[in-house]
Amino acid sequence: MSESEPQQPGETPARSAPIATPTPPAGAAPTTAAERVPRTGESPAPAADATDGATADPAPADPAPAPAAHSAPLVAGEGVRSASALPREAMEIAAGYAFGGPALDLGALLWDGACLADAQVRIPLPMLNRHGLVAGATGTGKTKTLQLIAEQLAAQGVPVFLADVKGDLSGLAAPGEANDQVRQRSGEVGQDWAGKGFPCEFYALGGLGEGIPVRATVTSFGPVLLSKVLQLNQTQEQSLGLIFHYADQKGLELHDLKDLRAVVAFLTSDEGKPELKNIGGLSTVTAGVILRALTAFEAQGMAPFFGNPEFDVSEFLRTAADGRGQVSVLELPAVQDKPQLFSTFLMWMLADLFNNLPEVGDVEKPKLVFFFDEAHLLFNGASKAFLESITQTVRLIRSKGVGVFFVTQTPKDVPGDVLAQLGNRVQHALRAFTPDDQKALRATVKTFPHSAYDLEETLTSLGTGEAVVTVLSEKGAPTPVAATRLRAPESRMGPVDAAELDRAVKASTLYARYAEAVDPESAYEVLTARETERDAQKRAEAEAAEAEKGDRKGAGRSGQDASMVDQVMGSGIFKSLARSLGTQIGREISRSVFGTRRRR
Repeated sequence: MSESEPQQPGETPARSAPIATPTPPAGAAPTTAAERVPRTGESPAPAADATDGATADPAPADPAPAPAAHSAPLVAGEGVRSASALPREAMEIAAGYAFGGPALDLGALLWDGACLADAQVRIPLPMLNRHGLVAGATGTGKTKTLQLIAEQLAAQGVPVFLADVKGDLSGLAAPGEANDQVRQRSGEVGQDWAGKGFPCEFYALGGLGEGIPVRATVTSFGPVLLSKVLQLNQTQEQSLGLIFHYADQKGLELHDLKDLRAVVAFLTSDEGKPELKNIGGLSTVTAGVILRALTAFEAQGMAPFFGNPEFDVSEFLRTAADGRGQVSVLELPAVQDKPQLFSTFLMWMLADLFNNLPEVGDVEKPKLVFFFDEAHLLFNGASKAFLESITQTVRLIRSKGVGVFFVTQTPKDVPGDVLAQLGNRVQHALRAFTPDDQKALRATVKTFPHSAYDLEETLTSLGTGEAVVTVLSEKGAPTPVAATRLRAPESRMGPVDAAELDRAVKASTLYARYAEAVDPESAYEVLTARETERDAQKRAEAEAAEAEKGDRKGAGRSGQDASMVDQVMGSGIFKSLARSLGTQIGREISRSVFGTRRRR
């Protein structure tokens, strides 16, 4: 099943999933599989009632204190049993998730061949700003896990930001539909399921795709951030800083990329070089590097993103009228092949939030949690400077009350310095078909705390909608590793159709504010007008000098000669020639502003 297709949470996987292979305590006599299945007097557990999440306890088991060394395989769709008769290790796991404060319910514990509906696996709400990772192979249910967490955050009044690369998260706005699979899954995990839609706003970078356009000005990026994404070296970054400084001092607004090009072109011209002479100057070579970097940047599709009206990222922090958190969905299918565009927006958004939000320390619930689906697009091909910026931001933005979750296929998609900051982990199934896969599996296992499970076996045997979970407890300590059957999302598990999405976008109160791009007077227009004025003044001076020279040489000419000159200058042919010359000069000026003028 493709992960982009709606997940069927209760779907029975094609093969069994051996989940619990706990290590028996020291001194305990191991029990063989033959001795374990079935136990004396044990009867099959009945299915859970979805309304109360409780089931009848199984018949008493043999009075052996130790769990089986090779426990029975778990098969999705098997019965649910109570946690009251669990072995000691399973009881300890269940106790590790019995939080007293507000929390998000992920699902029910999987242990020894059964789903324990009364042993819920949860994440404390205050710990969501300690960041997290949702990982797993394609088709294992990562995106639905993201959807599940986003729903519960919104329900508890926490705004959510989602980067939707594949376009299948727009269903959050519509209620889900009950079916046999949903009913089965909710019964297994003790979930009182009811279809719900959540308050959503849909955005698109620069208006590329369906959504409210998100734009930023070059000025708001600043020289340091822009240097990072342009991959400039230290000298070039300092030169770009001089350009921004000059623009700020002279009141030249840098709204879009053509404004920055105009300023660079002016400062390397004969008229502009003296402007920077006293503060270090700008070499022609460095200016050329910056202009070429801007050209490559635009080739990645960046031009529509820069401009006005600039998006206010505080829009992501809103709640709906009913108190639920607003879910902001950034629709990226139209730009998923432009990773530079996607990465730059994330850098700007994180930096803007970090710079503008106050320090709040530990809070009862986050101010914002945002998820980066397909996080490998964020990091693939990213510069060292970009990675350093992300690492620093993730490390420090927690104190602003913001949590960051990365959603990707394997933990190795996330740089180690970033991975170390992610306190909450939801790991779906991994594949181990190749030596590289097996190496990645072993590396993933090492990132988890000590576990009663055989994690290498467990991670390759999980079914769709199942995961291995460890989070931070209310005290900030890692919880025991818990194999978990996850709840079913209550919103639509698939995208809304294009007409619904279009109606939702245009019905937003933000649409009128950001939909139409505007191009107010800025550096490009100001510098173009100055250059035109200088050129006109030079022409006037040249004409005056020529006229004075002609007066001296033609002082003895007859009035008939002067009359002839007047006739020629007043003729239609002469005026047409002058207009043609002026047009050519105008084109050359325009090309110089865009950095494409021929060498002289």
